Amino acid sequence: MLKKACCYSTVFITIVFSQSALSDGLTIDKVYHPYVQLLETEIEYQFLHEQNANDEFNGRQRHKLGIGRALSDAFFAELSLIGSDNHGETIAVDAFEVELKWQLTEQGEYDNDWGVLFELEKEKSENSWETSVTLIGLHEWSDWILTGNLSLIYEWGDDIDNEWETAFASQLRYKYKQQLEPAIELYLGQDTKAMGPVLTGSYRLGVAKKMNWEFGVIFGMGSEMADATWKLNMEYEF
Repeated sequence: MLKKACCYSTVFITIVFSQSALSDGLTIDKVYHPYVQLLETEIEYQFLHEQNANDEFNGRQRHKLGIGRALSDAFFAELSLIGSDNHGETIAVDAFEVELKWQLTEQGEYDNDWGVLFELEKEKSENSWETSVTLIGLHEWSDWILTGNLSLIYEWGDDIDNEWETAFASQLRYKYKQQLEPAIELYLGQDTKAMGPVLTGSYRLGVAKKMNWEFGVIFGMGSEMADATWKLNMEYEF
């Protein structure tokens, strides 16, 4: 079992290091799974807080509030507002984001489950855009789940350099019980090399209602980013 886990981890990491030289953005966010639930509606809140001895990073916060809906049994769309709170300032909306997830395979149909995520982000006060396509892969064996997100990103606009980037995120999770599942996450890019522990879980709130949560701390490996990034994700599904 351990040998198999190491094998899949090596495959994911090899793909990333072969392409990560293209990326120059920070990529800590969340690791997406490939699944879409028919008729599901979701309200999602994400929070990131950077902690560092360097004032450049310490206290920076990012907030993301989104609402999504399954369009079919294969497509899920979500619209989000993204805001920031730098060093205790008032939260301000900085950008808008649209996501479309496409589940490519049925769960358990093959050895790996696959999906694709399309994203488009627009800065509120600047003519700056970002679009990305992310390949989502998930492999499950025994009580372990390994998920990888490999992204190709393009940025353009009047206030930024037009450029291509790549990014990678991965999560190895142990299915302890539904309410509590420990995991470790890895994020890689040109300006991002980070890893840390995460706790996840979900609670049934009634018929077809569920609250998913995730909390963890991702430790930066290098001077280009914060020493630690605290993250919290909450998803209400109904």
